[in-house]
Amino acid sequence: MPRRLRVENCGYHHVYNRGVAKSNVYEDEYDKVKFIKILSQVSKEYKFNIHSFCLMSNHYHILIENKKENLSDGMRQINSQYASYFNKRHHRVGHLWQGRYKSWYVLNENYLFTLFHYIELNPVKAKISNKIGEYKYCATYSILKDAIPPFLQNSFVLRDYHTHELFDLLNISLKKDELENIEKLHKSRYKKEDGKVLHVKKKNLCEYFLHVENKKQRNEAILEAYEEEYSKSEIAKQIGLSGAGVAKIIKKLKE
Repeated sequence: MPRRLRVENCGYHHVYNRGVAKSNVYEDEYDKVKFIKILSQVSKEYKFNIHSFCLMSNHYHILIENKKENLSDGMRQINSQYASYFNKRHHRVGHLWQGRYKSWYVLNENYLFTLFHYIELNPVKAKISNKIGEYKYCATYSILKDAIPPFLQNSFVLRDYHTHELFDLLNISLKKDELENIEKLHKSRYKKEDGKVLHVKKKNLCEYFLHVENKKQRNEAILEAYEEEYSKSEIAKQIGLSGAGVAKIIKKLKE
């Protein structure tokens, strides 16, 4: 299987890294505060907008937006500066991180809020806190306390949602299809054509319908193609249905 393309293009990226052999990268609150300071400094230098972040004991998640093609340079600064600090403070040597970092390019901005929710939910899933907004080292804590750091001030959730509305939505559990969308994002592969980032699909659209013999098989093929990120209009054109008809089929199969 070919290596997944590391995307530098401007836009939204879900960035993740964890400690080597799953070891802790934050031993106490002082370490987490230091990481946030480094994140703040590098974000200012590289013109990053941070939309969400969560620092757990042995890993971090960041939803980051780059305005220039400089994601790798900025993340290298964050990881190396923090590793140097951590090794010195805790009298250790060797690699801190399991590798460079992982990142997923967000091609479909409809997933942004779900991704924000997913990241901010980490402490609840780990049973560190009871609800989103309680854990100090997440974006939602800063938002709830109205103590928003400069690197977070351009987060889309501050632009698009009032605080009470935001937390009302975050207190609703992620739906099955939302979790599936996150899983799809994390499995996505990309290619570049003429400077644009495109999702690499498993097969051509027509191939989903080659051996369809009845309506049930057709409907299942529609859902499979849609989940592979073909649009409803593309599918409708391929099989001669209306866009509304395709949407109705997908909705029924997902219920």
